[in-house]
Amino acid sequence: MQRRREPEPDAFPDGPSKTQLKRAMTELQDLSIALLDLPDAQLDQIEMDEPLRDALRELRGIRSHGAKRRQAQYVGKLMRNADEEPLRQALDAYRMGKSRDAQAFKEIEHWRERLLASDEALTAWTQAYPGADTQQLRSLIRNARRDLAAARAADSTGEAPPHKGRAYRELFQKLRATLQSAASAA
Repeated sequence: MQRRREPEPDAFPDGPSKTQLKRAMTELQDLSIALLDLPDAQLDQIEMDEPLRDALRELRGIRSHGAKRRQAQYVGKLMRNADEEPLRQALDAYRMGKSRDAQAFKEIEHWRERLLASDEALTAWTQAYPGADTQQLRSLIRNARRDLAAARAADSTGEAPPHKGRAYRELFQKLRATLQSAASAA
């Protein structure tokens, strides 16, 4: 029976492999590209070196694919020395804010469609948000329903493209204001 030979202890390097290093650099470049989504005000609030901040701003303005790739590599190089944790936290906070905004928009749309569809929805709305101005809301719902009926009638005759009307938008704005004030009070 042949004995297996153990590898020499110096046969394997102690550091990360070339693939691991390349993967880490690509992740830093991807992080830098993701940071471009942040508005300037939020980018200014993040603690980072000034050359990195300038390189990110420059990257935002580049349109050429090749130049953008090279600048992203340069930003990745600068990020090797930067603390990436505050950058990731700022990006996560920004994405969570956008997610909350999208969720709030869906909720407002849901309530608007529900209120326009039935009168019972107004009762549910006043139970959920007792501080809301019910009289103004009732007026907006009535006007929005009238505008929608006129838009459907115009659409069926082919006169003009359907236009939902000002009351439809005002209803959305009123619902948004009520939901925002309820969220800030909570």
